[in-house]
Amino acid sequence: MLNVPTLWTVFVINFLALGLIWAYVMRSYPKLEAARFWTASAFTAAAGAMISMGRLAVESLLPLLAGGATMILAACLAAMGIKRFYDRPTSWRSAILIIGASIGATAFFAFVYDSMPLRVLSYSAGQALPLVLTLKLLLAPAEGRVNHGARLAGIVAALIVGIYGMRTIGNFFGADFSILSGGMAPSFLVLAMLFLSMALNFGFLLMVMDRLRNEVAELALMDDLTGVANRRRLVQRLTEECARSQRSGEPFALLVIDLDGFKAVNDTHGHAAGDACLQYFTLMAQTRLRKSDMLARTGGDEFCIVLPSSTVREGAMIARRVVDVCRQDAATCVGNDIPIAVSIGVAQWTKEIGDFPDRLMACADQALYDAKKKGKNGYAVYDPAPALVPELAAEDGATAADPTSVERRCA
Repeated sequence: MLNVPTLWTVFVINFLALGLIWAYVMRSYPKLEAARFWTASAFTAAAGAMISMGRLAVESLLPLLAGGATMILAACLAAMGIKRFYDRPTSWRSAILIIGASIGATAFFAFVYDSMPLRVLSYSAGQALPLVLTLKLLLAPAEGRVNHGARLAGIVAALIVGIYGMRTIGNFFGADFSILSGGMAPSFLVLAMLFLSMALNFGFLLMVMDRLRNEVAELALMDDLTGVANRRRLVQRLTEECARSQRSGEPFALLVIDLDGFKAVNDTHGHAAGDACLQYFTLMAQTRLRKSDMLARTGGDEFCIVLPSSTVREGAMIARRVVDVCRQDAATCVGNDIPIAVSIGVAQWTKEIGDFPDRLMACADQALYDAKKKGKNGYAVYDPAPALVPELAAEDGATAADPTSVERRCA
């Protein structure tokens, strides 16, 4: 039959192994701050178990109190790791308060007013409270996405809290869960906590794996040079917006952008200058966009901007702002600085486009072609309706100075 000393020894070995695993994760991913807390938690739990085992060798409750304080610290460190994983602030003051209150009450009911049930209640409250305070973070989906590792960790944490609760209630009804009793109850308790501690840390590992997988997926949808979305992400976003507009009937706008004379920049100044030009343009364009808008680089010197919940008139206003900021940059350039000029085509989703984003891109491309044909360094708006009046002259030689002007139909 398994006895308590044997199980506590396994408990210590288990947490030492978990500590080594987390230490390796911490070393491999130094930016993962949560791993530092989980590493410290595992080694602290192992130390707490070893200190508590000292009660088997000496006739004093001091090893149990010291080991209990260390075990509660391990629980606080695990909870801090959960908070840092979700970028929430941690508080050492709260940890010290929980440890002090729990161990202080345990000591009071050991030396001043002897009561085993109240001692168990005081210690169990200190162990369970840090986990209770993190259950919402673990079980609530973050940003609408379910993290299966977090859900597992949350369920296991709830089970651990439940076991502490049942242990407390059992002691009030006469059961003895003391490690000195040598019965089946404390052996079962240690075995259950050994299993759940492993499952909890496995949940933490799944949380990390899920985050790393999401980061890799996001990198696959990002342009390496400019840091904005790439063509694959653009197609995904356009598909989403088309489906949303198809359901609600609310339009959205698309801007297709081409940097004028970019090939000459590469040929004259080199590809490093061309890359710097692309990066600078993304910075300038993003200053004219809302948080909900998306700028994407579709290849070479071509960009697109998705404007959700926007009409063609609003799209033309954004296009004019982007053109204006590029013109202002060109006007202030001196010396070897390379001025940036852009041509932009603007189109709006309609019911005829439906769930086919390529049709919308074709319309915006046609408007871009019109902007370039009329002198570049401007923008043009696509309108499917036939022209009923002659086109108006554009301001400063740009196309479609009036966002409501009628442009050439999409071929």
